[in-house]
Formats: sequence, C-alpha cells, structure tokens
Amino acid sequence: MDRVNVSTLAERPELADALWEMPDSWPAFVLQDPVSRAFVGRIPEVFRDHVLVATDGDGTLVGRALSVPFRLAGPERNGELPPRGWDEVLLRAFADHRRGETPDTVGAIEIAVRPDLQRRGLSGRLLTALRENARSRGFAEVVAPVRPSAKHHEPQTPMSEYAFRTREEDGLPHDPWLRVHVRAGAVIEKVAPASMTVAGSLAEWREWTGLPFDRPGDVIVPGALAPVHCRLERDCAVYVEPNVWVRHRVSRVTPARSPGTGPATTH
Repeated sequence: MDRVNVSTLAERPELADALWEMPDSWPAFVLQDPVSRAFVGRIPEVFRDHVLVATDGDGTLVGRALSVPFRLAGPERNGELPPRGWDEVLLRAFADHRRGETPDTVGAIEIAVRPDLQRRGLSGRLLTALRENARSRGFAEVVAPVRPSAKHHEPQTPMSEYAFRTREEDGLPHDPWLRVHVRAGAVIEKVAPASMTVAGSLAEWREWTGLPFDRPGDVIVPGALAPVHCRLERDCAVYVEPNVWVRHRVSRVTPARSPGTGPATTH
C-alpha cells in the first residue's frame, strides 16, 4: 500500500459518490441505527474538510475516514465524553453546526478500508491522517468512540472488562483496533455503554441477520459486540452497542488557508 494517497474530500470532490460505493465490512444491522441513517450520509456535504479519502495509484478509492467537528466543552457539557458515544457525537456536531457554535474537538466517526485490503496497515495510516487533519485545522484533540474490532468474538464479555485488557508482552491493548489507536498516541478513557441503539421488529431482525429470532431473551448475532435482546411478546428486538472512548491529543496550530490536509498525504 505504498502508493496510497490521502486527501480531503474538499480536495477530491469527484470522489463523493465513490465514498458509498466502496465495499466495507459493517454488519447489516448496524446500518439501521436511526442516528446513523439520519446524519452519516450528510457528513460529506456538511463537513467535507473532515472527510478523508484514500486512493491507490490508479486513483481508485480504497479507504475513507469520516470525522465531525463539535463542541465538547461549555455549559452542560464540561468536556465529559458522553455515554451515548457515537450517536451523541453525530447529534452534537449537526446541532452545533445548525446553531453556529464554534467547535473545539473533532470526533472520529468511521475509518473504513476496502475488505480485500484490510490488515495491511491502511487503517492506521488513515487514523494518522485524521489526527494530522484535525491538528492542521487548529484542533487540539480528536476523540473516538471506538468499535473494537475483535469484541464480536466475545459478545457476552462486559466491555468494561474487554476495553482495558492488555497483552503481557508489551502492555498494549488486547484488541487490535484499540492497539492501533494507542500506538498512534491515544489514551483509553472509558466505556460508552450506549454508543448506538438499533431497534426493530422480529421480521426486520430476521432480514438483517438471517437468524430465526424465535426465542425470548439474549440472541448472539454475528458481528454484534453484545447480545441482542429479543421480546417475542412485543414482536421486537433491541441492540445497544457499547464502544470505547479514546482521546488523541494533537498539537494545536493555526489553521492553514488551504482546505488540504498537508502532510496527511504522506501517511
């Protein structure tokens, strides 16, 4: 992946449609989160300076990184990372934009790599580029409600236990994606217990997962970080996904006039 180039969508507006045409590895049910459905598709339109696109030597999109600026400090916020992590970042970012609030933090929403190119270090390079893009625009901090990449293998393990598990050999996080963040300079702060919520009828869950959903109680769903709770008598099931809050401190600089990401293209 040495020939990969990373730019902002503002620099490469012709890639706007390709953002959503690129295959990714999101489980189908995750895409049913109502906050995601309402706002993620608008990020390239509203915050294109905070959308990064990675292209190969032929100019083909191979990865994307979505982030949003929002206000974390101030009245009723006080710099605390919210328990409704991923959903709350999106809600705050678009509400702040509508009200003309000045953002003080960048929230990482997604880093996605084309499935056939995963495990080659591109996600880490996009994370570095996202940090640099925030730094170049005058932000001192990037926060991320991280979806640990291997947690779905242990859906019944509490996230409070999983998030802080480390390897004996080097003390780095057990989870591969959390490990990438920590190596990039992040600090694992706490769990976001209700980062995303997906509710649907049993028929919808059967369509999303291919599972029968014919018994009450917890259902283990491939790709889910926690069990999905099934209520037969109410014909519905609810998934509440926990994420892990990490903070990336970046050095504040005066933003450049250009919309480009500067050194981010070298990562």
